Amino acid sequence: MGTTRLSSYRATVRAKFEAAFGADHPPKEIALSFSGALFIAALPNFGLALVLFAALARYVDRVSSLALVAAIVVMNPPVKWAIYAAGFWLGSWLLGPVPGVSVTEFSLADLSLSTGPEVFGRVFLGSFIIAAICGGVGYVAALRFIRELKKREIDPVDHLPELLSE
Repeated sequence: MGTTRLSSYRATVRAKFEAAFGADHPPKEIALSFSGALFIAALPNFGLALVLFAALARYVDRVSSLALVAAIVVMNPPVKWAIYAAGFWLGSWLLGPVPGVSVTEFSLADLSLSTGPEVFGRVFLGSFIIAAICGGVGYVAALRFIRELKKREIDPVDHLPELLSE
């Protein structure tokens, strides 16, 4: 059952990528839209990224709305949780541990409202660095993928029924 769910998820992601990257925007604009969306979605934004993406898609013509959707598919909740955990570790490594909170012996009793800003600061710093890396890698990968699609003159819309029928 897990394999079919993973295959279904992989097919959905591939279809979103092909639809997004086959759009009428120039390759650099699509790649920039995708990488910017990855960067914003990886930050701790309390769900405001979706509102920002909707506003960008509505009011900015150069933004590829399908590339924004593809980034949302990639940055699903389990991925974001992993980024936040890695971000807290990285932020604690850079800024030092939060006084009174042990990463190795974590307990909810260790947390209080007074440690909240220090914990959030470390999560934000670490997530910012990880988001910048994801955005940079996403830009390069998306640009290469788009150029390969254009070079092969593959029209993703023609291949979507094949992907969905498999």
